[in-house]
Amino acid sequence: MPTASPTQHAAVDEVDTRYIETLLGYNARRVSLAVIEVFLQRMAVYKLRPVDFSVASLIVHNPGITSRQLCGTLGLLPPNLVGLINGLEKRGLIRKRPHPRDGRASGLHATAAGMALMREAETAATALEDEVAARLTASERKTLLRLLQKVYL
Repeated sequence: MPTASPTQHAAVDEVDTRYIETLLGYNARRVSLAVIEVFLQRMAVYKLRPVDFSVASLIVHNPGITSRQLCGTLGLLPPNLVGLINGLEKRGLIRKRPHPRDGRASGLHATAAGMALMREAETAATALEDEVAARLTASERKTLLRLLQKVYL
């Protein structure tokens, strides 16, 4: 690793990124920044942050899912989910119903308004993903998703 003494003065004409480009975290963060910035803009019309989108999407696609299941799937802490669920409920996007097998739990269900909103939001998210991944072939995209999931699943 090169070091410079305090008396040496150097100028950089070209930035050497070879090392940091070998780091999974660096590359994942760069991709995340590229996607999240546009995602936030596109989801603003639906008043959905990334975590709201993920929770609402899981509820739409898994009617009756419990808060515990959401926390486990998304890696959220229960106290953080409570306010999120309450917010979606106040907006009329979801409702709680008694769980058929667990009297202590509530199943979460999308309302008609929630389903309509998420249809639009998911269509916008799919279009965004297509734009961001435009330089990838379908096969490369599928491989990238599989490899990313292999890291965290």
